[in-house]
Amino acid sequence: MLSAMRALPYIIFLALSSSFTFGQAMSVPAAFDVASVRPSQRVVGLDYNNQIAYSPTGITARNVTLKRLIAEAYHLQLNQISGPDWLGRDEYDIEAKAAAAVSPKQMEPMLQKLLAERFKLREHQETREMRVYELAVGKSGPRIHPVNGIDSASAGAGFHFHGDMREFADLLSIKLSIPPAENPGVPVRASGPPVPVLDKTGMSGLFDFRVNIQLELGTDTFALWQRALQEQLGLKLENREGNVEFVVVDNAARIPTEN
Repeated sequence: MLSAMRALPYIIFLALSSSFTFGQAMSVPAAFDVASVRPSQRVVGLDYNNQIAYSPTGITARNVTLKRLIAEAYHLQLNQISGPDWLGRDEYDIEAKAAAAVSPKQMEPMLQKLLAERFKLREHQETREMRVYELAVGKSGPRIHPVNGIDSASAGAGFHFHGDMREFADLLSIKLSIPPAENPGVPVRASGPPVPVLDKTGMSGLFDFRVNIQLELGTDTFALWQRALQEQLGLKLENREGNVEFVVVDNAARIPTEN
């Protein structure tokens, strides 16, 4: 009898813990409570640096492509999404609200469900062995830090970036595919399919900075960016051959269903 009484507080503790855990799990919505998904009235262009704003209860996106939305939903990068070309061209405005506060990580399956419902998205996941660049922190540590939403890089020379490290890695993939201009008056185009750049920095939050690339005759694009990343941002690129996770889009509707 005494042993049973001693065990009683432990049993009560387990019951309370189970109820607390169950209550926590139940508090996370399975889907957004309301959502508006519409084609953008004005197209702004390439989707490599547009913004998806997260709030405690939802997301807001303007001129975002379905490719970007899929990357957000599966926590991948643009170059890890495979499908028809229009995925990266057609632009949409989205506003989705949940009935309770959730984290961006908890929103991922909710966004997956929203894309399946409104865009009739059907996909499968696979692993491909390929050459990639990994964006990592340099030996001396990063020279950039997250901004509070108000701070902005000062005006000056160089390319201005505002976004997270996954978006910056996506942008680098595009930049590295463009060879240096031999004639300033003649525009240059990408020399081939971009090599994926994967974010391995472990740096979260939004960043706002400038990168100034100094062109040098006879120096390739990778070397120019590698130097700028190390000297100006405290980052580096590493060349790797390995397995990369992909989401392959099997079917999707260009016009989302009504709200």
